[in-house]
Amino acid sequence: MPFIPNTDDEQQEMLRAIGVEKFEDLLETIPEDVRFRKDFNLPDPVSELEAFQLLRTLSKKNKSIYDYACFLGGGSYDHFIPAAIDHILLRPEFYTAYTPYQPEVSQGTLQAIFEYQSMMSNLTEMDVTNASMYDAGSALAEAALMAFHTKNRPEIVVSRGVNPFYRRVIRTYLHGLQVRIHEIDLGRDGGTDLHKLKSAVTENTAGVILQHPNFFGILEETEEIEPIVHRSGALLLTSNDPISLGLLKPPGQYNADIATGEGQVLGNPLAFGGPYLGIFSVKQALVRKMPGRLVGKTVDSEGRTGYVMTLQTREQHIRREKATSNICTNHALNALAATVYLSLLGKQGIQEVANQCVQKSHYLAEQISKIPGFKLKFDRPFFKEFVIEAPVSASLIRSKLKEINILAGIDLSRFDYGLENSLLIAVTEKRSQAEMDAYAEGLKSISPETSGQ
Repeated sequence: MPFIPNTDDEQQEMLRAIGVEKFEDLLETIPEDVRFRKDFNLPDPVSELEAFQLLRTLSKKNKSIYDYACFLGGGSYDHFIPAAIDHILLRPEFYTAYTPYQPEVSQGTLQAIFEYQSMMSNLTEMDVTNASMYDAGSALAEAALMAFHTKNRPEIVVSRGVNPFYRRVIRTYLHGLQVRIHEIDLGRDGGTDLHKLKSAVTENTAGVILQHPNFFGILEETEEIEPIVHRSGALLLTSNDPISLGLLKPPGQYNADIATGEGQVLGNPLAFGGPYLGIFSVKQALVRKMPGRLVGKTVDSEGRTGYVMTLQTREQHIRREKATSNICTNHALNALAATVYLSLLGKQGIQEVANQCVQKSHYLAEQISKIPGFKLKFDRPFFKEFVIEAPVSASLIRSKLKEINILAGIDLSRFDYGLENSLLIAVTEKRSQAEMDAYAEGLKSISPETSGQ
């Protein structure tokens, strides 16, 4: 234990108190075949200047999002982030703040969380929003868990239009509980099959999980799905792209009971997949079953405005048998980024970003559809993502377009949809016409019918 600042005698004293002879005895539960037994291949120590120069040299081997036109999506998107967001996030009172257990010294952090809750409730048109979750997957899984405990029914119905990674997180969360997960197939148009949904939802269904727009970018038939769900007494759980709410009906308008989503699109970078921001909003009637925590606005003994923790359902804070969550923290810094983003853009700004996503994605889809051999996989309205079917493999498209600094999209053959030669393409407001035209020209050079191959 070379990096722990205590003596050998102190270490032996601690080991005796624990009841073991040596430190390795504490690692017995770790399988031998995964334990590292070799020497670390580390270079000799260097000065700070030399370390900086070395790291700078290594960093030049990387390519960042600024070196490519990014058409990747599937839950993480390359949206524009105003410079003011980082300027505010890096203020030490926010950047280094810990969980605000003591309101008398945490008013700034508590107010920021309260403003986030208020803005997200306005955006989703839901009654209450909590102080953030880890990401969209964990938020949706917590929603499934909440539906199970609220309804005390043994089944959760999940549309296969839900992001495959989110579905895996849901299965992980519910593993070990007596919960059946019933997945509903998609129709040929890429949307949830309503006939199969009607057959699947019964008096045993605790909740129905829907992503809107779904994993393929398709707009689901929320107005038709809602009565199917509530007719059986189940809860309607949604996962929404918050940017889409600048144009689409918010979940509160089609009577969702729990609305979740990925807040990365609201001023947070791609960052290799995290940390992200899980949005979690509910109807007022469900607030005491909600995981995480709530911040409320009040007045002190002198009549001054103050902010306090209003509800905490973590077992550390209340009786364990009454707890509804094991969420041990919240992504307050990411939530602050979302708050600043929404403040800077306002209602008109969010509408403009959403509109540009729609217009640009449809422009690129139209250009690709004109290329011989390429076509849209689904003939149905979409938001900012769409699926193309190609005459060549998606992996070939990705590798060829990467050569001209374009990240072409997601190869759908890796998922459980049985889609070969299909690519999921996302287009945000950042993509220019020149980039989209270059994408289309790149596909023409690959197509057997236009490349002369």
